[in-house]
Parts: sequence; structure tokens; C-alpha cells
Amino acid sequence: MHTPTPEQTAAAEAFPTGAHLVIQAGAGTGKTTTLAMLAHTARRQRRTGRYLAFNRAVARHAARAFPAEVTCGTAHALAYTAVGRHYQARLNAPRQAGWRTGAALGIEEGMCLRIGPRKVNNKALSYTVLRTVTRFCQSADKEIAHPHVPPLRGAEAEPLHTQLAGLVLPYARRAWADLHHPDHGVVRFEHDHYLKMWALSAPVIPADFLLLDEAQDTNPVVEQVLTAQRAHAQLVLVGDSAQAIYGWRGARDVMTGFDGTHLSLSRSFRFGPALASEANRWLTIVDAPIRLTGSPRQETELCRLAAPDAILCRTNVGAMVEVIRQLDAHRRVALAGGGEPLRALARATHDLASGRRTAHPELMLFESWCELREYAEFDPAGRDLLPLVELIDEHGADTVLGALDRLSPEASAEVTVSTAHRAKGREWSSVRIADDFTCPDDLDERDEDGTPLPGPIDLDEARLAYVAVTRARSRLDIGGLSWINTHPAGDPRPEGGALPGTEGRRARAAAGKGGHDT
Repeated sequence: MHTPTPEQTAAAEAFPTGAHLVIQAGAGTGKTTTLAMLAHTARRQRRTGRYLAFNRAVARHAARAFPAEVTCGTAHALAYTAVGRHYQARLNAPRQAGWRTGAALGIEEGMCLRIGPRKVNNKALSYTVLRTVTRFCQSADKEIAHPHVPPLRGAEAEPLHTQLAGLVLPYARRAWADLHHPDHGVVRFEHDHYLKMWALSAPVIPADFLLLDEAQDTNPVVEQVLTAQRAHAQLVLVGDSAQAIYGWRGARDVMTGFDGTHLSLSRSFRFGPALASEANRWLTIVDAPIRLTGSPRQETELCRLAAPDAILCRTNVGAMVEVIRQLDAHRRVALAGGGEPLRALARATHDLASGRRTAHPELMLFESWCELREYAEFDPAGRDLLPLVELIDEHGADTVLGALDRLSPEASAEVTVSTAHRAKGREWSSVRIADDFTCPDDLDERDEDGTPLPGPIDLDEARLAYVAVTRARSRLDIGGLSWINTHPAGDPRPEGGALPGTEGRRARAAAGKGGHDT
């Protein structure tokens, strides 16, 4: 146990006042240690509380540091005790294909409807119905409506989505009604279902205080329940707004704008000053409320790495590319989270390339490989699928599937390949950023030399970049993010000198010029 930093001490002193707190905890800044300090303070005050984590593994880890007066668990655990146990007969039912569930809801086998240029068959419609119910369960809404219907690849335009919603909503409402029968039903009962039912009952959580971890990625349904407790319980929201990377699946940063005392943890114990400076570039771009200070005891080098411990990718497709590269280099490769998501995607491309339609949710509206290739090459919405198409065209789906069968467990691997999303909360000694973190598109405008001006950096992409670069302890190769060195937004210190290895960037930025490292 290190000596508490002044910021940790400030949090420990603010907590006993009973004020609602927001603690912005940057990467590696001792968040769990700080929460344990608060919990022990509450013990001395004879107050009891709850710590809510995103998953059971994190909750179990926290429980080892917290006193017995703080119950560590998840929102789902609370919901199960109150509601879910009544649906025990339906939980863990055998899985079945979505189209079979759809058929039980009235979606006829063989049904095929046209939405714009795409054909929606019974399998695609059934999947969309079930996904609509899931999205409703993650929301704070009281009824299933148009916004809960997920957009489908190849039919993202609003007129097409509106047409799709008209087809989906009657079946989705029928599915939600089916889920309310405790003993029987045709829809597989999931944990998110009883969580939503619990939230709709306006529950009161008996506690003097509530600690919400990873508050920057809170589902609206949990936010709704939590904020309703502030009249009787002290709320402490802990997280890092700059790591809010799950907005695409409905999560929301509940820390920003929260009515309470705002504190911060900015001294990172994970890495040294050089990496803190790199992280601060991205924190500046997203206008985060904190800037990091690296540990003077930890030396972290920014350098090129031929054989890193981990390679972090922007996409699943990028991870697939890196797996093949590393296997070709005769390294033992692990894939964080296992290879099943990539295997399912590879099987889907194999079906399309073989002339068969696939039920994979990413590709199920495409009738052929040529149709998918055209979408990836020419439709802006399909741009992220282009590396997948090129990979399959170059290597073949069978080769990709064979590569995934050669994966090793992480414990015996020489390198771990991961998406940045899956890497969140983890760390490695040495990390390389994969080259699928692409630079922003250039603007139509040009400088006096005729060079295209670099476009603005997407804030969601900047947050993901921040997560990626802060996973390293000792060495970081920014690799696919090296374009930031020549982007005008790349220097977080307008009054300071250039960061190591970025000489000349500020001069280019002042001149309105950009460029890309090659």
C-alpha cells in the first residue's frame, strides 16, 4: 500500500460529508485502492453500502479490498434477488436459432420482404426482433419504440430503417409480453430481461451509499435506477470519461454533468511520464476533465517494437489480420476473449463466398459475396468491412478459419492480439498499436501549397485511442496511431515544446498543414 496521493486523500476527506461525488480516475491511477479507502472510512462511520461493478469478476476482485460492510456485486445481482428468481424456470433454457423463436412469434418460415435494395428474410427479421427487445431492456424507456430497432448493414438510411421498424415492432412487443410469463414462453429468457423488469418497478436499494464503478459506460437502465436512489443514499460515481467507448451499444457517460462534487485521480501508477504525455494528447482532443502525470518510479519508452507482448486493434477484422501475420512469423498467438466472434465472421464470409446467404447479423442482408464487396468498396457505411473483404479475397475463408484453429491460450502465448475494446481494464509490459487505427479523412480544403488539410478527429475514435495507448507499462509502439504526430491536434501543449519524436509538428500545425507518417 503506497502513501495516498493528495488527490486520494481529498476523496477520502470529501466522502464522510455525505455529498454525492464524481471521481474522474485516469488510466492506472489507483481507482480500486481509492474506493477501498472510502469504504473503510464508511466502516468507521458505521455506514453500510454497495459497490456496483459491470461484471462479477470485477466485483469479486473489489471484494478482496473492501470491508464486509460493503456488499460488492452487479446491478443484475440486485435485480435477480428482487425479480429474476421468479423466472428461474425460464433462465438457462436451451439455446435455439432465432428464426425458430421468430416462427413461434408468428414470423413465417420462407417470409421474404424487400426494404429498398435489400431482401429481409424470416431469419433477418427474427434476429432484429430479438435484438430490438434487448436494446429496449438496456434503455430507460417504458415502452418498445422505433429507436430500439437496430439498423441493419446495407439498410442504414432512415427511410429504410423506418420501414424496417414498422415490420419489427409488432413482433417485438409480442416477444416482450411473452417474457412476462414466469413459467413458460417461446422467447429465451435472458438476464437483461429481469433487469429491465426490476428497473420498471422503481426499486429502492437499501444502502447508505452506492459506489458505481465504470460510470462512464453505464447503460441507461442502470442509470435510471441509480439516480432514483440519490434522495436516500450517497452516490459515488467513479470512472474515466475519456474511456467512454461503448456509446455505440447504448451506454452513456453519467459522470459528465452529474450534480455533485467533482474530484479527480490523475497520478498514474501504471506507466511513466513519457507515456503520460502521449495519453494527454488524446485527453486534450476529447477535452477530458483531467490530464495524467506518470509515475517517476516507472520508466516507459515510446519506441518501435518488433515483438510486443500485445497488439491492440481497432476492429475484429484488424485482429484477424494480425493473428495471421503473427502466425506467419511463427509466434504463439492468443486472441483476447477467444476466437469465436472472428470464427463466426469467417464462417459467414465463407457462406457468402460459396453462394449461400448467412444468418450472421453483420452480413445477413447480403445475398452474395459480390454484393458485400460492392457495399464495402463504394458505400461509406460499409467502409469498415473493406479490410475483411480484402483479407478473404487474398487468403480465402478456409485459410482464415485454419489460422483461428491454431490459436494458443494466453498463458502459453508469446503475443496476445486484442481489440482495444476488449483490452479495456487490462495492461501489458509492451504494446503495439495495430495499423487499422486509420487517420481522419482529409478535408476538401487545401493549404497554400495545395496539400489537403487534415480533417477533424472523431471523438469516439480519440477515446478508443486513449484506451489503447494506456495499456502499456514499459514500452509502447504507437504504430497505427502515428498519424497523430503530423495532425494539428497532436500537441496538447500550445505553450510547451514538442513531445519526443514529434519535432516540427507544431510548425506544420501553425501553417495549417497536415500529413501522414508512412
